[in-house]
Formats: sequence, structure tokens, C-alpha cells
Amino acid sequence: MHKQLNLGLLLGLIGNALFVGFGFVCYIYYLVYDPDSAAVKALEILAYTLEFSGFGALVVSEVLIVRTVRMRRLLKIGFALYICMEAFFMYCELNSFDVLSFYDPYSLPLAIVHSIVSAVICFAFLSLDPYKTNFEVVVIVCVGLILGGMFGNLMGIRLYFSILVNAVSFTALFVAIRYLMKREEIEIDCYGDKARVSDYSQKDFFE
Repeated sequence: MHKQLNLGLLLGLIGNALFVGFGFVCYIYYLVYDPDSAAVKALEILAYTLEFSGFGALVVSEVLIVRTVRMRRLLKIGFALYICMEAFFMYCELNSFDVLSFYDPYSLPLAIVHSIVSAVICFAFLSLDPYKTNFEVVVIVCVGLILGGMFGNLMGIRLYFSILVNAVSFTALFVAIRYLMKREEIEIDCYGDKARVSDYSQKDFFE
């Protein structure tokens, strides 16, 4: 396994796992919210720590994937979009009382768009090695989980539920990619190695 790619996948896993922690902290934060409580302020600091640490891990993961993986432009752009999108929504969730003029954490259309965009980005990871049945199953399951995240809004839960589901799904995806690579069930072409070179265009990928 290419060392930089392995590190990039590991950081992607860690970053999303930190976002899972962020989601749980936010859940507790809103349950006990009190603007004058020291405990609530501590939870807010913890949430920001998890958020920035996760964001940093994902940014480095994106850089390493871009530097090591051949082609897959759709995946590289999509993963960068995912990082920016989640960072934006996480910021809005923690500062919702200040940004309610343009952000509605209970908006169903917003939850639907968030889940669909996330699912498309998750599906783009299939380009790492398409037509491998085990990998296809993993991606489909993760996409299904992500799309299921929008139903949290129907149950009266804020958008952070969808963020949490995204984080769980992408964590599982990165775990599966590392596992399948370790078992040599999937191959990912990297710069500087002797792996086969395959050009998966956007058109061919979706066909």
C-alpha cells in the first residue's frame, strides 16, 4: 500500500470519527443549553476542538489523496466540497442563534440537499476501483445510510443528525477502503508506483 495514500485514508477515517464525536457533543449541548452555564461553555469548547481537529485531519487527507491518486478528478473535487460543506454546517450548528437569519437547522429542503450532495460525493469514491463487487456493496450501503440521514429532520431533529450520519457513513467507508486494500481486493493507482494506470472519465464512471 502506498504510504502517503495509507496515511491519507487513515486521516480521513480519523477526521470523520472526530465529526462523530462532534455530533454527540452537539446533541448533549442542545439538551442542556444554558447561556450562563460553565458546563455548556466547556461543551462548546470541546465541540470546537473536535470540529477543528476533524477539519484539519480531512484537509491533510484530501491533500494526500490528491497528491498520490491518479486521475479521479470528480472524487478529488467532491471530497474537497464535502469538507467545506460540513465545516460550514458545523459552524452554523454551533452558532445557530447568531445565524438564524439565513440558516434554519430544521429546514427539510436543506436536509434533503445536504444528504443528496453527500451521497453523490460518497458514490464518487467508487471510482477508486469500480466493478469490484465488495467495494460496490460498501459504497451502496454508505450511500443508503447518508440518504437516510435526511429523515432525522422528519423526526424533528436538527441538521446535525444528518451531519452525524454522514460522519458515521464516511468513517465506515474509509475503514472499508483500508481493509479491502490491505486484503488486496481493490487496487488504487498512485503516482510513483508501478500500479496499472486506468483513466476513469466522469462519463465512463457514471455509465
